[in-house]
Amino acid sequence: MTIASSNQWVLTLGRISKMGDKYLRRLLVIGATSLVRRAKYKPETADPRLVALLARKPVRVATVAMANKMARIAWALMTRGQVYQAHHAPMLKG
Repeated sequence: MTIASSNQWVLTLGRISKMGDKYLRRLLVIGATSLVRRAKYKPETADPRLVALLARKPVRVATVAMANKMARIAWALMTRGQVYQAHHAPMLKG
């Protein structure tokens, strides 16, 4: 989502909205719930960002945040026509 802030355009990450495909949104949240449950029982195998998120936020908030992250990853892969790489280092501008 792009918004105007004091004469500049700022790119912000959006939320999982209730617009669009309910079934796809439900699948993303169920998949994220599975990740969260797995992280609670085996934190050493989980993504460190997820473990840190669970330490700061309630479980359901962390679940929806991970579903949102998965949706953004899937969108980026589809639009760029790339293949998912688990340990990909993102290119940062700067």
